[in-house]
Amino acid sequence: MTLCLSKASRRALLCAGLATALLAPLGSAFAQAYPSRPITLIVPWPAGGSTDRHLRTLAEIAGKHLGQNVIVQNQPGGGGTTGPGNMALNAKPDGYTIAQFPMGMLRIPHMQKTLWNPLTDFSFILGVSGYTFGFVVKADSPHKTFAEYVEAARKAPGQIDYGSTGIGTSPHLLLEELSSNAKVQFNHVPFKGNADLMQALLGGHVMAASDASGWDKFVDGGQMRLLVTFGDKRTKRWTAVPTAKELGFNVVGNSPYGLVGPKGMDAAVMKTLHDAFKKAMDDPKHVELLDQLNQDAWYRSGDDYAAWARETFAKDKALIERLGLAAK
Repeated sequence: MTLCLSKASRRALLCAGLATALLAPLGSAFAQAYPSRPITLIVPWPAGGSTDRHLRTLAEIAGKHLGQNVIVQNQPGGGGTTGPGNMALNAKPDGYTIAQFPMGMLRIPHMQKTLWNPLTDFSFILGVSGYTFGFVVKADSPHKTFAEYVEAARKAPGQIDYGSTGIGTSPHLLLEELSSNAKVQFNHVPFKGNADLMQALLGGHVMAASDASGWDKFVDGGQMRLLVTFGDKRTKRWTAVPTAKELGFNVVGNSPYGLVGPKGMDAAVMKTLHDAFKKAMDDPKHVELLDQLNQDAWYRSGDDYAAWARETFAKDKALIERLGLAAK
């Protein structure tokens, strides 16, 4: 039997078919809208330190803008490089696994062979903040000033120790650069992160600690003494404490960091993440926390952050070589 359709009927069927064709991808897109499940943020330091405190708050706020929880996963080790490195090697670039990108990521590859490349194996989402670094001793330490600590190392080369958050991290390299400038030799003891370093110092297992401001509560509580900071100027919170620069050691550092994903991330997904975390950065709760940690905001777009990483990677190669830490 032959079915005859009028022009109007054919036109109606054609329109219906076209509408179905147009709606199908839209429905698929809505079903796959990003993010549709929780996002993991890798923090490459132990829980409880200043970076962990900072990024947990930032993740909580960003999650509200994303409509999904951002779950912090601590993966310490390798001077802050183990977590991001594992992500680069194993995670899908789908936006559901991201990581902090500490300065060690741009330094460790100059010091030892890595399976990942810090410039080509990551998608740079945005720059977030930088640290206030300081050098602390226990409140009952015989070293009342940083000059006394340096003089003790001058009298006993290699016997006066300090801990840091790992080989190749900023707290380590700041002290190595300073000791080179001061022509003294300290004994460096690496730790996984701020939490275990603080426990070691309080327990008397190391004489001093070089780290970001995770020591703040111990200094304010009278358990530790802050001898020096490493910013360009004195901190607003500890105005009586001198900088290494003003003491004549010519060392300044704030070690900016941000968030990255694996290489090959979709631009739209990266924009969604960028926008949510930028809103979180501007949130009063986050601004207040940065003030508590004595950190400054360091916003960079993804492109600007990637450009900064390239420049810093090249510049820090010279520093590593000058300190005699480059891979042979």
